[in-house]
Amino acid sequence: MKPLVSVILPNYNELENLKRGVLVSLSHYFAKQSYPWEVIISDDGSSDRSIAYLEQFIAHNKGFTLLKNPHAGKPFALRSAVMTAQGKYVLFTDMDQSTPIDQLDKLLPYTKDGFRIVIGSRGIRRRDSSLIRQLASVIFLLARKLFLLRDIKDTQCGFKLLETNLAKNIFARMRLFGRTQHSTGWKVTAYDVEMLFLAEKLGEEIQEVRVVWKDEDTSSGKKRNFLKESIEMFTEILRVRVNDILGKYD
Repeated sequence: MKPLVSVILPNYNELENLKRGVLVSLSHYFAKQSYPWEVIISDDGSSDRSIAYLEQFIAHNKGFTLLKNPHAGKPFALRSAVMTAQGKYVLFTDMDQSTPIDQLDKLLPYTKDGFRIVIGSRGIRRRDSSLIRQLASVIFLLARKLFLLRDIKDTQCGFKLLETNLAKNIFARMRLFGRTQHSTGWKVTAYDVEMLFLAEKLGEEIQEVRVVWKDEDTSSGKKRNFLKESIEMFTEILRVRVNDILGKYD
């Protein structure tokens, strides 16, 4: 029987988060579900010991698989997993589980109402974020709404559910993958924005659902500069808008 949900977890040097037991939490959650499922861990050329940890975990836990990809950035790791997913739906979620897996219970019911894409939202104010991160998020939100996706509050929450066929169609159309095949570090891009924009262009109604979120990332290998990232993502938004004006998504 094919899975109902294929959970996609991107991995890049996530050993510290893995040691917190995030995969055990996923395993316990799905053990209680009545539907078939799979968890695809898509590695982005990790250089720490996370691969060894994952291989040992998968050897003792059914339903979990590991994809090993060359280092090219998070969007590429996601696309690799999407193209191999067997479930009716794919759920994008982050390894740090800042949005816990049980929030899937809030998203799945909307698929029965005909929604093919349901996204988690952290809201505008995020009490567990630093002041700098909140400021960068607000700046990004206001700038993004000037150009794209005016009705969506939070495009960047990593917790998103899509019908698999729709996800495959969107990832095949994304121009992000036509520009580069390599990146340095865990590159932050506005791939979420391009993905959601393409969903709208394909005539899909996007349902946004408030989910629990608390910054749980314990990985010390990812140095973050949220103001710089917001500027980089704004550049990506402009690129998406220009691509649309030039008809590259038609």
